[in-house]
Formats: sequence, C-alpha cells, structure tokens
Amino acid sequence: MLGYVLKRLAVSVVVLFGIAALTFLIVHLIPGDPARIQLGAHATPRAVADLRANLGLDRPLGEQFVSYLGNAATGQFGDSIVYRASVGGVIGSRLEPTVLLIGYGLAIALVVGVPMAVVAALRPGGVVDNAIRVFTTFAFAMPSFWLGLMLALIFGLSLKLFPVSGYETGISGLLRTLTLPACTLAFALFVIVVRTLRSSLVSVLKSDYIEAARSRGYSERRVVAKHAMRNSLVATITILGSLFGYVIGIVILVEAVFQIPGAGSLLVVSVRQRDYQLIQALTLLAGVTVVLIGLLTDLLQAAIDPRVRLGAGHE
Repeated sequence: MLGYVLKRLAVSVVVLFGIAALTFLIVHLIPGDPARIQLGAHATPRAVADLRANLGLDRPLGEQFVSYLGNAATGQFGDSIVYRASVGGVIGSRLEPTVLLIGYGLAIALVVGVPMAVVAALRPGGVVDNAIRVFTTFAFAMPSFWLGLMLALIFGLSLKLFPVSGYETGISGLLRTLTLPACTLAFALFVIVVRTLRSSLVSVLKSDYIEAARSRGYSERRVVAKHAMRNSLVATITILGSLFGYVIGIVILVEAVFQIPGAGSLLVVSVRQRDYQLIQALTLLAGVTVVLIGLLTDLLQAAIDPRVRLGAGHE
C-alpha cells in the first residue's frame, strides 16, 4: 500500500508541474498587454513600459517562469493587477460561494440520482429503467448554460420564485440565491450518478455474495441497502472524483450565467483583464484541487479493493 501511495504522489507532482507550465505558457500567449489594459488606450509608451517593469513583465520568459514556480511553491502570487490587492486575499474572498455551490449541487444530485439509479437497477431492461436511461441520455446532452438560462427565465423572471443573479449570505439568502445555480449544476451531475450507480448496481446484484444474502432470507431492501449499495457507491464516488475537472468547468459557466461572485466568475474577469497573477493562481488552485481529489479517490478505491494495488504493482 505504501508503494502505491508513493507512486500516486509522484505522479501527482508531475501532473501539477505540467499544469503550472501549461498555465504559464497559455497565459503569456493570450493576446493583449496587461499594462496597456490597466492604463487604458491613451496611456503613453513610457507609462506602459514603467508598469511592465513594475509587474516584472519585461523580464525573459524563462526568468518569469522560475519566479512563478517559486511563488507557487510558497503560495505567494503577489498582487492582482486589476484589484490592486493580494492574490490570496482576492481568491479567499471568492471561495465561499463556489464551495457552497458545489456542495449544494452535489447534494441535490445525490438525493435525486441515487433513488433513480436504485429503481432502474432493480428492474433492468424494464419500462422504468428504459425511461430513466433515455431521460439521462437527453439530459447529458443538454448544455448547462442553456439549462441555467431556462431555469432563470421560468422560475426567476416568470414565476418570480428565485432571484436570477447575485449572492446572499445566511441560510435563507443562500437558499434564495443558490437554488437555481445548484439545480443547474446538479442536473449535469445527477446524470453521472444515475448511469454510474445503476450500472454498478446491476453488476453487483448478480454477484454470488448477493445471491448468498438472498438465500439467507434477507429482504430485498436489506440486500440492496446493506450489501449492494456499499460497493456500488464507492465506484460512483470514484467516477465523480475523476470528473471533478468537468465539475469545475460547469461551475464557471453557472457562475457566469447567474452572476455569482465566486472563484469561477473571478477567473473569467481575470482572463478578460489579462490579470496574469490571478489567472495563474486560480488555474493552479483548480489543478491542485482536481489532483488532490483524484488522489484521494484512488487511495479510497485502493483501500477498499486490493486488486487496484496489485494491478499497479504489475505495471
């Protein structure tokens, strides 16, 4: 187990280095000069050159990259060009809405998706199962930004049940402002939950130990809840963990549609304003989060299923 953990950690470090290098390269290939954007179109060349020197943008790219890696290792990304405040402070003030949105959306996806997957798996090939599979197929193809706009139009502008933009604190405020965005995110996630959990349950319910539990006279509810669901949920959580980068992409779209002041909308603004420090810090933070969650899900799967460790050892 220790060897497997060390191997996964080494791979994670390489992946993070690749993310940092790719982010740095893409940021500097984006058209537009941050100094020119900040000072405006009427700024003098001398003022632009002085600001580029203050920001360190006049140095060679190799030197900038080494400085960027050093700052990333220590968590010191300097000050934001646009907000004129520390990058860490700006990001910290935007994390709460994003974290709450992801948690709220995931909770809705599990509450809706798990019962649907169980119902479909208990009668595979039946009318209900086929209906759920067709529905999830169409749901998966539905663009998240379009769904968000439709929810805002119906439940916000027409029925006036929820606000269509903004963010409020407190339980009531969070429920008012995050319900529509969370439902938009949950709609994309529950498709993954239903299809993955259903497939896993159908396979598990045909296994020998499930038949043995049934032969002991256990009720079908106990067989599914206590024996089948445990192993099936691990596979579902693993899939969700491996697709967390996909979740972050949807969150960025949802925050843009509903104008939520989260980390996703902050990334959009920083790209538009060519705020190099913010772009690099946010992208690296997203990469670290995806890698850590992927690592944790791999370790969870390896701890539960020894075959994962054995397979890794024979590579």
